[in-house]
Amino acid sequence: MKLHLNIKEQQLTLIEPGRTTRFSISTAANGAGEQTGSGCTPRGLHIIRAKIGAGLPENAVFIGRRFTGEIYSSALAQSNPGRDWILTRILWLSGCEPGVNRLGNVDSMRRYIYIHGTPETEPMGVPASHGCIRMRNNDLLTLFNRVSVGTPLLIEES
Repeated sequence: MKLHLNIKEQQLTLIEPGRTTRFSISTAANGAGEQTGSGCTPRGLHIIRAKIGAGLPENAVFIGRRFTGEIYSSALAQSNPGRDWILTRILWLSGCEPGVNRLGNVDSMRRYIYIHGTPETEPMGVPASHGCIRMRNNDLLTLFNRVSVGTPLLIEES
């Protein structure tokens, strides 16, 4: 099993024996890049380092990888304008290429790069995130249940 992410197409592909599943996603509005503080989506080979949120309800809200006890709603969004919503589940990524996306000022894990859920009002298929990979919550639940820690993910621009 492996994952492939195409930034240009804004698509994440799950490749399993005998089955391929494609998901529409949203990567960084700032484009591709690895530098700490860039707000960009890192390229290269990664693995899923951790799976966070198993058993929580859909639309569970996370801050700092911890469930806040909140469930996302339009009323919650109105009372927290400008908040970057991390919802439902987190797949925390770790880079595998020293100097490219691992260690120093390019470390994807230390940059807290995730695949995570987002409100239904956020667009898919267009770059709009702050560096992470956003997915529809129901798609993320499907992905979360089919991948394991250590699953490789290759992120490419095209």
